[in-house]
Formats: sequence, C-alpha cells, structure tokens
Amino acid sequence: MQDQAITTSSSSKANWLMFLLPSLLGVFLFMAPIDYQGTITIPIAVLAKSVQTVFDGMLTAMVTFIISLTAIMSVLTKLAKPGFITNNSFLGGLLNPTLPWFFVQQMGAVFVLMTYFGFGPEMIHDGATGGLVLNDLLPVLFSVFIFAGMLLPLLLNFGLLEFFGTLFTKVMRPVFGLPGRSSVNCIASWLGDGSVGVLLTSKQYETGLYTQREAAVIGTTFSAVSITFSLVVISQVNLEHMFAQFYLTVCLAGLVAAIIVPRLPPLSNKKNVYIDGTEISADSEAVPAGHNVFSYGLEQALDKAKEVKSLRAIALDGVKNAVDMVFGVLPVVMAIGTVALVIAENTPVFDYLGMPFIPFLELLQIPEATAASKTIVVGFADMFLPSILASGIESDLTRFVIAAMSVTQLIYMSEIGALLIGSKVPVKAWELFVIFILRTLVTLPVIALMAHMFF
Repeated sequence: MQDQAITTSSSSKANWLMFLLPSLLGVFLFMAPIDYQGTITIPIAVLAKSVQTVFDGMLTAMVTFIISLTAIMSVLTKLAKPGFITNNSFLGGLLNPTLPWFFVQQMGAVFVLMTYFGFGPEMIHDGATGGLVLNDLLPVLFSVFIFAGMLLPLLLNFGLLEFFGTLFTKVMRPVFGLPGRSSVNCIASWLGDGSVGVLLTSKQYETGLYTQREAAVIGTTFSAVSITFSLVVISQVNLEHMFAQFYLTVCLAGLVAAIIVPRLPPLSNKKNVYIDGTEISADSEAVPAGHNVFSYGLEQALDKAKEVKSLRAIALDGVKNAVDMVFGVLPVVMAIGTVALVIAENTPVFDYLGMPFIPFLELLQIPEATAASKTIVVGFADMFLPSILASGIESDLTRFVIAAMSVTQLIYMSEIGALLIGSKVPVKAWELFVIFILRTLVTLPVIALMAHMFF
C-alpha cells in the first residue's frame, strides 16, 4: 500500500513537471514580449531573425530550391505513383495534392524560377510583385516556419491549451463564440506574427480541437498583426509619433470586428462539426461539480501531460509541422501572392473595386475620399500596399485611417490569405474576400470615429 502511494506521488510530480516545464518554455518562446534591437517582439521571432542573419543572401536560393523540388516531386508522384508516398498520409498530403492544388504548386514553382533568374514577363518578377514575395516575404516565412513548427508541440502537447481553454471559456465563449484555448492563438499572433496564429489554428483543427466554424473564425479573426509590423505601417505614413493612439484604434476596431463578423455569413454558415464529422457537445466545456475553472483547468492540463509517453515522438511531430509548412505552404504563398500583386500593380481592378467606398468615406467625413478609396480593396493583395499608396495623401487624418484600416482588414493574399488557403482551415478564396470586405465595413466607422477624436 505504501509503495503504491509512493508510486502515485512520483507519478503526480512527473505529470506536474511534464505540464509545467514545456508549457512555461512554450509561453516564453511564443508569448513573452521582449525588447530586441529597439522593438517589442517574441523569442520565436528573434530565433527566426537569427536564421535570416546567419543565412543572409542564401535564403532566397534555398526557398527557390524548396519550391522547385516540391513541384518536381509532385509531378513524379502523379506520374509514377510510388507507394512509399501515396500510402503515407504525411508524404501523400505534401507530394500528391488534389488537382487544383497541384496546379497552384506548379504555378508557384514557375513564378519562383522566373523571379529568381529574372526571365519571362517583367510583371511577374518585378520587385513589387514576385520579387516582393520571393525576396521579402518567403525568407521571413521560412525562418518562422522552421522554429514555430518545431516548437509548436510545447503549446499543443503538454496541457497548456487545456489549462487556458478552461480558464478563458467564460470570456471567449459568450463574447466570441469560441473555446478558451483560442486566446493562445490571439496572444501568439498579437505579440509575434499572424502566420504563427494560422499555423496554431490549422494544427489544432487537424487534431480535432476546433470545429470547422471555430477554425475558420479564429484563422480569419485572431491571426492578428504583430505590434512590430503595426509600427512599420504607421511609420510608412509618417505618423509614428501617434503609435499609441494608432494601436489603441487598431485594437478597438479589431475587437468590434471579432464580435460582429463571425455572426455574419460566410462565417456564421460554417458547421460546428470537427474534422472527422462529429458534432460539438453542448457540455464539452462545462465545469464539473466540485471544481472551479482554475482547478478544472489544472486537472485537464495534468491529464494531457500524463498522456505524453515519448518525447521523441513529440519532437518528430514538431519536425513534421515544420516540413509541412515549408514544403506545403511556401509554393502556395508564392503563387497566390504573386498573382494578387500582379493584379494590384498592373490593372485598375482594385481602383474600380474601391469606387463604391467613396460615398461611405465621404459620409464618415474622411478628407481626400477619392484617393483614399483606391487604397481600400488593394489591401486584399498585400497589407502594406495601402500605406504605400497613402504616403502621397496630404491629410494626416486620412493617412491615419488608411494605416489603421490596412491592419484591421487582416486578410491579405500575399501572406495570411495564402496561408489560410494552403492550410487545412476550411475557408475558400471567395469567402476570404467577403470576410475582408465585411471587416472593412465594420472597422472603418470605428477607425474614423477615433481619428476624428485625435485630429
């Protein structure tokens, strides 16, 4: 009897350590704000920057090789159908995609080769289109994916999500209609990078932790823009001295959008079923009698930690995460991001799409409404484009509104939009555009109201 008590006590201590040590390390790496070279960021982002520094000048070539290799391997798989790939769910998902994704993958390879070697139509490999995606965006994503993918199990596998999920349910569920664990996605995105939020959401959806609706809402609502990038945007419109007012406006407008937009189609039409088709249980988040949210959250976390039998298997999961994102998503970002930027730079499509917003901007008393309207829909191609176009507008108020709007629109095809489409999150391209427009319509009045208070 005494031996059994000792064994139980040792097991309990082991569970606590298995929960606390990896989870605290995960919180530090993904969520702890630190000052790095004068900017507030998170350790994961610092690790990613260290990769960019070490491989300075080589990352573009590495990304080009990876995208090209993926395309070649997919062609060989389609032709030869080797069993070690087609019969393996992981390799098959990467190298034997459905026909539409196969064409997107091949298009990404064509674009990356044209851009890297500088041949073909200039509008493809220009510095504002394919060159922007290949030289500026993909090396950053590659670096983030390597570390975020490998270290993601620290957040997912040791009980942290179960703890936060229980603790924040009473806030997240009634306000946003989401489970408490989604708060982790939001914090990681807010302090670090939106791509980390998409990666977190996709992996949790694949493992059955989010329903279709929850994954779609979190991916399009809580993959927020980092503080660091927000500072870059406000600096582009020469209003960096108003960063505090700007970020307050962004947070308030984003909060309003997070409450309203998920209650509208297409997000409200998403099914509340898990990836395997099972429905969400009405009492799945209920706290049992005899527990409060804190004690029940700890119990859930320790039960999860107890399930960990092999750290080697979890490390392998992390490697698979990184490989999946690098080989699976980078070609999609190259293809879709380049197409969106080509349309934005070489056609008047986004100018025409922005025209219906002129009366809306005039109603909100935004100066230079016609010039401002051209920046609204172009943000769907790339978040930074509105701020670039706004730099020529004289009104400080209008530049402030455009900068804040570009950040709160959230869905842009050169990164977040392409990442969502390339992930398992159940959203289509046309749905992303509708969500983008809805976020614009919801956030603009809030931003305009705040801008009129500040100017």
